[in-house]
Order: sequence, then structure tokens, then C-alpha cells
Amino acid sequence: MYGGSGLTGEDLKTWVGRYLPGQITGGDLRLKAVSGDAGFRQYYRVNSEPPLMVAHAPPEHENNEGFVAISLALAEAGIHSPRIYAVDYHAGFILQEDLGDRLYQGQLNEQSAGGLYQKAENILLKIQQMRADETVFPSYNALRLREEMLLFPQWFVERLLGYQLADNEMEMLDRLFSQLIARALEQPRVVVHRDFHSRNLLDLPGEDVGVIDFQDAVIGPCTYDLVSLLRDCYVRWPDPLVRERVGAFYRQSLAAGLLQKGIDEQRYRHWFDLMGLQRHIKVLGIFARLYLRDGKSGYLNDLPLVLRYTLEVARSHNETVGFYDWFESVLEPLLPEQSWYRDWRQAGQS
Repeated sequence: MYGGSGLTGEDLKTWVGRYLPGQITGGDLRLKAVSGDAGFRQYYRVNSEPPLMVAHAPPEHENNEGFVAISLALAEAGIHSPRIYAVDYHAGFILQEDLGDRLYQGQLNEQSAGGLYQKAENILLKIQQMRADETVFPSYNALRLREEMLLFPQWFVERLLGYQLADNEMEMLDRLFSQLIARALEQPRVVVHRDFHSRNLLDLPGEDVGVIDFQDAVIGPCTYDLVSLLRDCYVRWPDPLVRERVGAFYRQSLAAGLLQKGIDEQRYRHWFDLMGLQRHIKVLGIFARLYLRDGKSGYLNDLPLVLRYTLEVARSHNETVGFYDWFESVLEPLLPEQSWYRDWRQAGQS
């Protein structure tokens, strides 16, 4: 059965057979489950030519109309997202192109990183040059930014660590969140993928990059996707490399007219750091929730690296060092009790 929809595997197979744009390879039609994303979407590979995948995205949990609208907008901009062949909005079935298995996460190493990141940054520049159509892309506004960060006290601090926050501690977090929101909202607004990282990018031939898991795209701060890419929750690169790439993308953005001349590199780097802090505070809450609510324990292994990003940035800026001091004195003593914990200062090092 699929979720609460009452649909079976045979329903999905029958639907795929009805809309298949090519030929079956190797006998009867088969659907092979592949790992899904962090949401409720589940993917199946189809034994067909051209290569296809079918997604079951329960409509009670997933906005499939928005997914298709964003897919069409990306395709119009020349971004290689999976082509959609058929959709059943009622059942939550989506038949789409299979871009293969060459995820960045499995291809990145010291030798390949420069070329792969340059390709990804070229694609990111194209995304940021897309028309910011609010009928397709929701606004990444103050309310949404705050709601995301509130996942941190609710799910990471209180539910995962078992620490009950006092009123003055929530007030401290609220002040921090307000600062991070202010820095986010003062940035130029562009189309933002929101999960532009090594698990959602595929290395395709030539200069092409496959872009997947784009259903949460919004109009928001210009440094958001760059920090998702360069301070990736699943892979860490040395700070000098990150600083070099941030500077290079800043100059590309300036040349492309995405930044006003008065925005200097120091200000852009400050935005990048604090945008990353907002994102990683949110992710701590999301990964805890994925484990506690959804039973997805694999994300716990990624928490130490997310903690490293969070705390390294927090301690390096005057306006956020108070959060770092509080975390170090109050929450850090609780971390060794967690089965997933390893020293965050060493996280991401091979």
C-alpha cells in the first residue's frame, strides 16, 4: 500500500504502462525502489528506454502542482531538471526522466571538486537569473524563515536533547532569529532552490548538471543556495577553498548584474556566513524531526557536521557569539549522552 491513499504497487505499474513514452527493456515492466528524499516522496526506477523514474508523491503531503510548475520554469530557463512525461495529481504519480546515479556526493574528491563546483556554480548563476515569478515561487519571507528556525528549540533542543528552555533562553533565541532574518531580508532576492547540495546535483556529460529535489524553491536571499552548496550538510571542504569559491561567485554575480555595485565583497561574505547560520540552525531541527517523527535515523549521523558549521560561524561574529557561549555552556555538556554524537570540531574531516 502507498501511504494513506489506498493505492497499490499494481496501480502504479498499470499507470506507468499506460503513459510510457518508450520501450520496456528486459522483459516485463518492473519498478525498482530507489531512496527517496527527506519528504514523503518515493521514487522507482523503470526498466525502459529512454530511462525513466516514477515518483509516488502523496497529494495530502506533497504539492505536486507546484512541483510541476517549478519543473517547467527550470526547463524554460535551460536548467536540466528531469523532464516530466505524465502526472496524475489525484493519485500523486509523476513519470519523469531518469538522470542516472552520478550524484555529486559520490563524485566529489580533491581532484574533481574544482571542476564540479564550477559547473554547479554556473547552473546556480542561471537559476538566480530566472524571472522571480511569485505565481510559481513562494516568497521566502520573515515568517517562513522564523518558523524554520523554531524547529531548533522544538525538535533539537527539547525533543532530542531533552533540555527544557527557560523563558530568557527563548528570548535570547528570538533575538538571534530576528538578527538572522534581518540579514537575510536585506539581500537581493532571486530564485532559490533551497536544497542546492551534493545529494541533489548530478554530474552529467560536458558542462551539464542535473538538478533534482527542487519542489521547495522560493524567491529569497541571494546567498542561500551558495551556502547550501559550499557548506553542504553532507560533505565539508577546507575553509580556504570555501572562501575562494565564495569570492569567485561574488564576482560572477556582480558581473551578471545580480548585485548592485555598492555591495562589497565583505558584506557579501557576512551575508553568506549568517545565511548559513540560519540554514544550519533550521537543519538541526529538521534532522532531529526526521528521526523522532518520521523514523529516519540516518540523518542523525549528519548532525555533528551541521553543528560544526553552526558553532564555527556563531563564534566568529560579534552579533552571534552570545548564542555560541550559551550553546557551549548549556547544550554541549548534553551532547555526549547522544548515541550519534562525535566531537563536532572534527566533523567532516577524513
